[in-house]
Amino acid sequence: MIHPKRTQTAAEVAAHYNSLDQFYRALWGEHVHHGFWESGKEGVEEATHKLIELVAKVGEIGTNTTVCDVGCGYGATARYLKSKYQAEVTAITISKAQWQYARECEPESKNPRYLLGDFLNSSLSSNAFDVFISIESSEHMENKQLFFEEVYRILKPGGRFVTCAWLSAEAPKKWEINYLLEPICREGRLPSMGSESDYRYLIKRAGLIDTEFSDISKQVKKTWAICARRTCTHFFSNKTLRKYLLSKQSSDRIFAKTLFRIWAAYGFKSMRYGLFSAEKP
Repeated sequence: MIHPKRTQTAAEVAAHYNSLDQFYRALWGEHVHHGFWESGKEGVEEATHKLIELVAKVGEIGTNTTVCDVGCGYGATARYLKSKYQAEVTAITISKAQWQYARECEPESKNPRYLLGDFLNSSLSSNAFDVFISIESSEHMENKQLFFEEVYRILKPGGRFVTCAWLSAEAPKKWEINYLLEPICREGRLPSMGSESDYRYLIKRAGLIDTEFSDISKQVKKTWAICARRTCTHFFSNKTLRKYLLSKQSSDRIFAKTLFRIWAAYGFKSMRYGLFSAEKP
């Protein structure tokens, strides 16, 4: 497990997404997650939808499936699952800016149901959901073991768990840790970054069974080349972004640099992108 030199808290994760709210949407849109390039020719929107569809397929999401989407961002995944699969979705984000945006998209919506808060301190009922999904949010959990235990608690018996996660290589070299992985954790507000074996251990320890894993790094890494290019373009064309990145008062401006670290980490295979699934017995 890779840990940043400075502890990252849930409050700092929330502040990160609140601070960078308008720039995340300007650079990538409503979906705050990777795209999945099956053919390599997909546009960004199609690629982000394909990742959701992959998660839905693995999770066996269909009509009236009750889904808990933790780390829901702007609620775009939840809305997609509702419209395409007729699922009943409860979506949780720790960012007030993201929650407000999601609520404004559908002010009267009861499906999806948008909740603001820390999943590790939620009041969600036990044995309540058919499927639990987290697309790139487990990385932000301060206590990963508690995260998986909470997944187990809120799933119904026979319920499905699916997560997409940023992962470290199993045995990264010292330079990879010092110049790529540790700074990515610190700058990206990740309390820790696990490997495939770390996640397998935590999933099993929480009581979930039949764990399966797919490495889809090759299909998602194009995300960061596009993000890097768009950041450079927007730096010159977007006065607000440029002012933010150049201001020493902008606490999260370093993340613009982190984009390039992540791109490099995929290139050196210091990072992997994995999809896990498991079941509650």
